[in-house]
Amino acid sequence: MSQRLRVSIVGGSGYGGGEALRLLLGHTGVEVVQVTSRSQAGSNVSSIHPNLRGFTRLQFVRPDELMPCDVLFLCLPHGEAVRQIEKWQGVAGRIIDLSADFRLRSPDAYRRWYGEEHGSPAWLDRFTYGLPELHRDRLRKAKLASGVGCNATAMNLALLPFARRGLVQSALCDIKVGSSEAGNATNPGSHHPERAGAVRSYSPAGHRHAAEVQQELMSEAPFRLDVAVTAVEMVRGVLCTAHIMPTRPLDEKEIWRMLRESYGEEPFVRIVRERSGIYRLPEPKVVAGTNFCDIGFEIDASTGRVVVITAIDNLMKGAAGTAVQCMNLMCGFDEREGLWFPGLHPA
Repeated sequence: MSQRLRVSIVGGSGYGGGEALRLLLGHTGVEVVQVTSRSQAGSNVSSIHPNLRGFTRLQFVRPDELMPCDVLFLCLPHGEAVRQIEKWQGVAGRIIDLSADFRLRSPDAYRRWYGEEHGSPAWLDRFTYGLPELHRDRLRKAKLASGVGCNATAMNLALLPFARRGLVQSALCDIKVGSSEAGNATNPGSHHPERAGAVRSYSPAGHRHAAEVQQELMSEAPFRLDVAVTAVEMVRGVLCTAHIMPTRPLDEKEIWRMLRESYGEEPFVRIVRERSGIYRLPEPKVVAGTNFCDIGFEIDASTGRVVVITAIDNLMKGAAGTAVQCMNLMCGFDEREGLWFPGLHPA
């Protein structure tokens, strides 16, 4: 595309908005024209996101100062985008919402998992679930894309090769997450003396991101899914260890073939299963700052259990990175544009 698209971010002072801005500033096909923040209006964007010093002179503006643009990223807390979705649609022809407001297509499922009625149920079917590995073709035609849960992304990508073949009898996903998953608002649990050194199982059962796995992977061949989420001492990252009991025995050769068939052409999924070294299997530290999902596996020969491990950066492949990947598909850009960053080592 010869002319750069005008892009704005609503709620740009949070971690997700900051990461979206970082990626979009390096995107050759777009120009970021406005970034909103109620609390930081008038401040330089780089005063909140100091890594962007020298990359932008933008200042935060109030949401009511937002002007029409081509693409709008909504990076608002849960429950806020839904209240003004008609207003946002009047601002931009394409919208990508990073919150949980439009991830679930069923109002009943939303009520069950979020404990309240959805504010705009008629809009749920209008959004495409924004995980390209699941809905690439639909996203190319979409005007509205939802965000993805970071834990849900790690689970969906771990289970997808098996679930699509009807090979999952049950799965237990044990998930370790970094502190940035909780956002930049402080609370007693994020106070440093309480958070430092913690290994805190804050959701040992019933995590709401399981709803996205049920929606995306269980419609044709349902299976039992258990999820446990534990906060550990890292800032960025999600490590999902999915213990799968398959419907029939699987060997290493077949699993390799399934992973290659599912992900061999995916630009942001890497199969990681080395024979030696300290990085034999996926590790969140390796993908920090990137849009990659690393996936590996082991087989428990004594039980037939298949252990699939995925690692992502929760702010990237679990949020802003996937959102920009969706924008690339929706707007006809190279899917990798603005996202081809290999990460850092050591980090």
